Amino acid sequence: MSSPRFEPTTTAGISTRSVHSGAMPEAHTGSVVAPIFQTSTFMMDTPGQTRAGFDYARTGTPNRSDLEQALCELEGASFAAAVNSGTSAEVAVFSALLRPGDEVILPRDVYGGTFRLLQNEYVRWGVVIRTVDLTDAAALAAAINDNTAIVWVETPSNPGLDIIDIAEAARLAHSANALLAVDSTFATPVLQRPLELGADIVVHSTTKFINGHSDVIGGAVLAGDGTSCPRAAEVVDRLESHLASVGLGISPFDAWLTRRGIKTLPVRMKAHCANAQAVAEWLEARDEVAEVIYPGLPSHPGHEVAKRQMSGFGGVVSLRTDTEERALALVANTKLITLAESLGGVESLIDHPATMTHLSVAGSEVSVSGRFIRLSVGIEDVDDILADLAQALDATAAVEIADNHHSPSAARPLLIG
Repeated sequence: MSSPRFEPTTTAGISTRSVHSGAMPEAHTGSVVAPIFQTSTFMMDTPGQTRAGFDYARTGTPNRSDLEQALCELEGASFAAAVNSGTSAEVAVFSALLRPGDEVILPRDVYGGTFRLLQNEYVRWGVVIRTVDLTDAAALAAAINDNTAIVWVETPSNPGLDIIDIAEAARLAHSANALLAVDSTFATPVLQRPLELGADIVVHSTTKFINGHSDVIGGAVLAGDGTSCPRAAEVVDRLESHLASVGLGISPFDAWLTRRGIKTLPVRMKAHCANAQAVAEWLEARDEVAEVIYPGLPSHPGHEVAKRQMSGFGGVVSLRTDTEERALALVANTKLITLAESLGGVESLIDHPATMTHLSVAGSEVSVSGRFIRLSVGIEDVDDILADLAQALDATAAVEIADNHHSPSAARPLLIG
C-alpha cells in the first residue's frame, strides 16, 4: 500500500511549497528526488495517444513540467512555461502578445538587455517602445494610450533598484485594456507575488535567485487566472501556441538543477536579504560612497511601497561613487566578492554596469552612469563581505584620479547581465 502524497496548496507555507511542490516523489519508483529524463522523444502505445502527455521534448519533458508546476504553486499562477533563458521568457511574451503598431511602455531603469531586445528585434517589425518613470503613477497615466499593449515593469529594477507600485500600474494598464507584465527576478515569489497585486504576466530570469547557484541559464513566464487577469484565457492561449511553435523550453538537466535550487529558495532569500541590509547600512555610513540604493533603507524613495508589496527587500545593493575612476578601482579591488556579470547566486558578485552588463545601451535613454556599481550580496558570513568591501574602499582612496574620464565605449559590447 503506497503512502498518500502531500499535496501543497497556496495555504501551505512558502518553504513547504518550495520543498514539496511539483511531481515528486516520482510515481514509478518512489524516488524523492526527480530522475533526469534525458530523452528527445517518448513512446506511444497507439498513434497519437501519449502515456503521460509527452510526445516530443521540444514541447515538454517531465523535468520541465515538474519545474513549471512548482513555479505555479509558488507564484500563485495558472500557467507557467520554463524556458532556456530570461531573455527567452521576454521573447515569449513579446512575440506571442505584440502586433505591428502596438506600443510597449518601459520603465526608465530597465535591464539593458530588455531595451536592446525590443529596439533591435521588435521595433523593425513596427512595435513602438517608450520609456517612462513608472515610479510616478501620474507619468504612467499620462503616457498610456489606445495603442499601449503592454506596460512592462521591473521592480526592484536592474540596476537602479527602482520600486514601482504594481497594484497601481495594473489599475492604469487595465483601464486602457493593456496588459501588465512584471519582471520579478530580483524579488522571486518568496518576496513578491505580482499576480496577487493585479499583474497579468510575471517573468523571471531563473538563472538568478530562483536557481541560486550560478550553474544554470533559464527563465520562466507565468500568467494568472481569470480572477486576477481578465484576459487570462487569451494570454495563455497565445503563449502556449507560440511556445509550441518555437521551442524555447529549458533542457531536462537545467530544469532539474533549477527545481533543486527552489528547495532552498526561502532560506537563501532570508540570508540574502539580511546580508544585503547589513551591507547597505554599512555602506551608507562610509564617506567614500556618494549614494547607497537599497529598498530596505528609509532613504530609498520607494521604501514605503516596497514595505507594502514585498516581504523582504532582496539581495542586491547598488551604489554610486564620486567618479567613474573610483568605481572602476573599487570593483577591481574586491577579493572575496567576484567581479562578474549576473547576480543571485550564493556567492557575492560585483558589477560595473556601464562597462559590463549594460554596455549595450551606452548612450541611449536607459544608459547607466559610470559611477554606478551593482553588488549582488551572497550568503557568506556578512563580516567577511564587509571586510572585503572595507579593504577595497581603502584601496580606492590611493587611486590618483586621472584628468580624462574612462570611456565605456572602448570596452567590448557585453550583452548579458
